[in-house]
Amino acid sequence: MKSLLLTSFAVFTLGGSSAWAADALAPMAEAPVASWTGCYIGGNVGGGWSHVDQTQVGKVDGTIVNNDYGSGSGSGFIGGAQLGCDYQMDRWVFGVQGMFDFGDIKSSHALTAFPAFDLEDKVKDLFTVTGRAGYLFDPAVLGYVKAGGAWAHVDSAVYGSSFLSESADYDRLGWTVGVGAEWKFASNWSVFGEYNYMDFGKHDVSYNLGPTAVGVPDVVSTKLTVQQVLVGLNYRF
Repeated sequence: MKSLLLTSFAVFTLGGSSAWAADALAPMAEAPVASWTGCYIGGNVGGGWSHVDQTQVGKVDGTIVNNDYGSGSGSGFIGGAQLGCDYQMDRWVFGVQGMFDFGDIKSSHALTAFPAFDLEDKVKDLFTVTGRAGYLFDPAVLGYVKAGGAWAHVDSAVYGSSFLSESADYDRLGWTVGVGAEWKFASNWSVFGEYNYMDFGKHDVSYNLGPTAVGVPDVVSTKLTVQQVLVGLNYRF
């Protein structure tokens, strides 16, 4: 009887140890990553760079002239918000997005034809509406490209040595393309980084005289491009 009890205890102990060992060696299941299908809202910060090419093509009274006003580049801090919706199909994610950024991307340069004067341009606001297509390299890591339409608001001014010669503020429509990556670090939260290029083409801008200036204000053909590098945080729902 004693022998039977010892044998039963040994079998029970070995069986329990084997089961425990199997459980210990079994890989732990990772928490599933929630689908990317849904909508989101968030904020972003970053830097912007602008470039302008400008030519005086006339006066606002209809006089035609052709003077090189040169080109300039500038940079500045920007920040804003974005919202959009995504739809996941296997490893592909497609979506639409609206993004607004404000800041002060400032460029300034001397007029080539009139070097005593400086022309200053400030890109104040940027808004884009884009489509986005991405690929999931990992269930939580999305690489994507985006493209669509862009809008910019610009303040421009020509300064003499100590006075405002003329100024203009205007809106421009253009196009944008971008590339980025997004990491979903929690079921409802993600962070992203992206680069965007915007082209607003070439347009004629009519200026207004400054308060102490005399003469007829200019019409200036202006080509504008903008680049952005942004990082941001999204809340997904």
